Order: sequence, then C-alpha cells, then structure tokens
Amino acid sequence: MAIFFLSAEFDQFPDPGQADESGLLAVGGNLAPETLLKAYRSGIFPWYNEDEPICWFCPGERCVIFPDKIKISKSMQQLLKKQVFTITRNQAFDQVIEHCAGVFRPDQDGTWIVEEMQAAYKQMHTLGHASSIEVWQGERLVGGLYGIEQGAVFCGESMFSLVPNASKAALIHLCTRYDYKLIDCQVENPHLMSMGAELLPRQAFLDLLERLEK
Repeated sequence: MAIFFLSAEFDQFPDPGQADESGLLAVGGNLAPETLLKAYRSGIFPWYNEDEPICWFCPGERCVIFPDKIKISKSMQQLLKKQVFTITRNQAFDQVIEHCAGVFRPDQDGTWIVEEMQAAYKQMHTLGHASSIEVWQGERLVGGLYGIEQGAVFCGESMFSLVPNASKAALIHLCTRYDYKLIDCQVENPHLMSMGAELLPRQAFLDLLERLEK
C-alpha cells in the first residue's frame, strides 16, 4: 500500500485501514494538540526516531489490556501489600516523560521520545489530555507511565522502571484504580503480554475505540 505524505497544514488523516504491513500509515504533518487528538481518536499514533520525519502508525494487530483482565502475580500482590511504593497521578508528568526518554532499552538504539515529542506531550498534559502515573520510593521517582486519555480509553505511550517492578506497579494502579475500559498499549512486548495484554485485529480495535470514546 502507498504511504501518505502529509503537509504541515493537513486537516484530515487517511483511513487507518490503509496502513501498510508494518502499520505505517503516513509521514509528515505536525504534533499540534489538535492533530494528536485527531490521531488518537482514529487509532493512530506517532512513532519515529531523531532526524526522521513524523511517522504515523496504526498496526494490523493492536496490543491492548482490558483492565478487569490484568494479571497480577502472587509475588506482585505481596509486594503491593507491603506498600514498598507510593503511587501518585499527575504529580510529575514532565519527569516521567523525561525518564521514559532517557532510560536504556537493550532492544532500542536511542529513543523515539525525541525533544519534539516531549514538548508536544507536555503541552497535551497542560491542556488536560495527557496523564501520568508516578511510582516513588521515598522522595525518589523510580517508575511510571504516561499516555493520552480518550473517554474510557487510556492510550499508553511509554513506561519506565529504575527499580524492579516499578513499571508493573504503575500499570496495575492504572488498571485497578480508575474507570478505564481499555488500555491501548499499541505494540506488544513480553512484559505487557505477561500481564494479560492481548492482540486485537485492527478493525476490531477501531470499532471498540469508537464505542468507548463516546
């Protein structure tokens, strides 16, 4: 399938069903708040590396977690009962996204959360569209996650952990303490799958997203 090229002033995304086998739908455009909101409402998200144009994706299979199906291991249950962590919401959004950008990932060269992306999502947070979960040990931020809110859907963007199980604690908190019906994890990884994530075909995801955003 052909990749769509968007001008900086474009006003409409292509049909996400036209994404290629990798999930790539379009290149170009901008990261203005209204653009990001249009993207997430359509099941599309930006993902690109430094020195590359903005790339917009809608994978053929979408990794999601239904909060009521999240798997919490016995060891994790015991850890949470010990209250090793203090968990907050929207108390350190900027720090969370900066840690997500800076944390080392063995399967990744550099970060896709480039400075332009960080600035865009910090603005989304200021406008009330993006939220973070923070995990603390004492006064030290040791884990967390951030994402975009769309009705009953939380579109997770990234998470980090500086100590074992901190990102798991953040995800469990997100799933068990709020009224989200769906956590959009975008792309699968072993960490998410071990916690109950599953894969939905693109159209099934888009249909569910449309229902839950209302």
